[in-house]
Formats: sequence, structure tokens, C-alpha cells
Amino acid sequence: MPFVTLMASTLADSVLLFTGVHHRRPISKLKFKSAPLPPVSGISCKPLRRSCEIRLFQRSTKHQLCLSSKRTLNITKAVAAPVAPSTPSHAVDGAEYRKQLAERYGFLQIGEPLPDDITLRDIITSLPKKVFEIDDVKAWGSVLISVTSYTLGILMIAKSPWYLLPLAWAWTGTAVTGFFVIGHDCAHKAFSSNKLVEDIVGTVAFMPLIYPYEPWRFKHDQHHAKTNMLNEDTAWHPVMKEDVESNTILQKALTYGYGPVRTWMSITHWLLWHFDLRKFRKHEVKRVLISLCAVFAFMGVGWPLIIYKTGFVGWIKFWLMPWLGYHFWMSTFTIVHHTAPHIPFKDSDNWNAAQAQLNGTVHCDYPRWIELLCHDINWHIPHHISPKIPSYNLRAAQQSLDENWGKVCMYVYCMLILLD
Repeated sequence: MPFVTLMASTLADSVLLFTGVHHRRPISKLKFKSAPLPPVSGISCKPLRRSCEIRLFQRSTKHQLCLSSKRTLNITKAVAAPVAPSTPSHAVDGAEYRKQLAERYGFLQIGEPLPDDITLRDIITSLPKKVFEIDDVKAWGSVLISVTSYTLGILMIAKSPWYLLPLAWAWTGTAVTGFFVIGHDCAHKAFSSNKLVEDIVGTVAFMPLIYPYEPWRFKHDQHHAKTNMLNEDTAWHPVMKEDVESNTILQKALTYGYGPVRTWMSITHWLLWHFDLRKFRKHEVKRVLISLCAVFAFMGVGWPLIIYKTGFVGWIKFWLMPWLGYHFWMSTFTIVHHTAPHIPFKDSDNWNAAQAQLNGTVHCDYPRWIELLCHDINWHIPHHISPKIPSYNLRAAQQSLDENWGKVCMYVYCMLILLD
């Protein structure tokens, strides 16, 4: 059966190639050894309790994006296809082949596939019950962290000279991403035992982002239910090889859309998926309209107040630039969490829930200040095993996965070079 492998990276040009190779199970594990790879530019990796550096994707000399005054990330252009059709199936599952594939893609090691008879329920029941417990103090503590860090960011923008504004915007954009993560917990019923409280907090948290809460929740639930399922996952709609080859306009659009502006492509997703009532079922429309009214109210009241107090330039400084910073993180997290050279998209007939959630989800370490402001959303593997795990319990859940599924899980512990 044909399958699709998506190869993308943060800040990367990428093309998804659809090839008619024989179906195989996805490669499921990255096991890191203590010996580090030679230093490379691009993305470095830090496994738990171990250290290493990896380059996840091929270098490109054509595009580069400066992430700080001293460091850059190389941009990958034109992504390679998966295993050649002539590769025998036994070789794909063999240790030697996995070693070769790891070297080809810059990983230290790619581990064994997850057995087909393992179910998602098997993995969920292996987690300790305490990781599912909601702690009101910790939940509202995360709100305090986000409000405080965002307020600090606004003060930084107000007081900073022009040459320090990019740093202030980076901090404030990251802080406001924490609002999204709080709403994200609410949508998954992982913030409070009171559903009304979750709906109110989620809606309010999303308002400064102009993100309608209920439309996003409906589509995000589908992403969890059908992660990396071809044509069904709402986070990714892969582009087929034949479509790219037959359309020069599409080729150019992909070159730029998945290249220099890739880190803000979530804005396109935001516009196309969350404001069109035709994309929702009849019983969902009422709740969608409530969320739309909330964000339009913020636009109708909040924006004029900002402009009245600070002028149009102030609107750009205090709202637009942090908002673009938020979408930088939305795009980056979306790419990193579910894409790697060896993670396939499968059609519904060949899709396996346990493999998709455990093998198709990537954990990336970031500088601690980013993880703090974004409430550990990067600890993403346990979140996909069960979305009901509160964000403040994700680290403990990951530790349990390490202990119980370390031989069959895919682990990609990588540190994005961002002001670290």
C-alpha cells in the first residue's frame, strides 16, 4: 500500500512526496547514546539525562533565517522521498537499515517499530493515575504565570528603546502563547472539574489571540482522533508529489510558503479553518458563533482602545508584533510535534492509533524559559497518549512512558537553538 512520509522542520522548506512503495510500519524509536555527534549547525538535541547533538534535516545553502545575533538555523529546501521502492521489507525492520537511516537523517539511532498488537488503551493504562488528576492550585498558578509574564512583556515594550524591542516582542509573544496553552487545557477538560469554568477561561484566554475557542476545539479534537491520518488530520494536509510536479505555481507557493514564511503559516490555517461556518456541523454552529462574537468583541473594543491610547504604531507594537510571535510558536510547535523524515501519514485503512500517537509525536526540549511560559506544551508525547493529562503533569507522564515503553517508543529530544 502507498504511504506518505512528511519531511519538514522548523523554519524549513518542505515538499511532501507521495510514492507508491510497499506499506511498512513506521519507525518508532530514537534511542540516544552518550557519545555525541560532531557539532553541526541547525538543530541540536538534548535527551533526558543524556546529551547529544543532531541535525534533523539536510542542509540548504539557499535560505537561512537568523534567530539571534549570533546563531542561525539552516533552511531545508526540497525534501527527499521515503525509502526507495526496491528496499526489501525485511531490511526496513532490520537494525542495520535503521542505523543507516538514522545516519542519513542525522539521528543517533532509530529504534524498533511499535508492535501492531499494542493498543492505545494499553499505553494509557500503564500511566499512573496521578498524572490525570486536576490540581486547581497548579491550574490557576499557570494563569498567574501567563498574566504576570504578559504584563511584564507589555512593560518591556513600553520602556524599551527601539533596538531592544525585538527582545521584548519575543518575550511577550512567548508569554501570550501561554494563554493558548491554558485554553488548550480547558478544551481537553484538563483545567477544571467545572465545564462552565473551562469554557469561560478558554474563551477569555483565546480572545487576545483573536482565536475563536470553540471552532478551534472542534477541529483540534479531530487532530487528536486522527493524528497523521492522510486527508483527515486537521493540522496537516499533505501535498502530493504529482500535484507539485504538474503545477509550477504550486511549486513556487511551496518554496516560499514552506520556506521563508513557514514559521507564520499558522496564520493561514487560523483564517481558513476557524471562521467559516460551513466547516462545522449543524449542532456545533451555535457554540462557534459565541466564540466568534467573543473575538470580534475584542477586536471591536480592545483594538480601538489600544489605538486611542497609543496610536496605530502602538497597536503594531503592543498587539501585532506579540501576535506574530505567538504564531511563530504555533507554526513551530505544529511542525516539530508531528513531523520527521521517518514519520508517515497513512490512509485510514492502514492507520493505527497507538503507532500514530506514540510513534508519530515528537518531544522537543526548548530553553527552560520557553517551556515555563508555554506550560510544557513541548512535552507532547503523553499529551497525545491522553489529552486529559493536565499540562503540569506532562513531565511525570513522560517519565512513566520512558520507564514502560522506552524500547518501543520514538523519542526525539531536541533543543531548538533559540537564545539558549
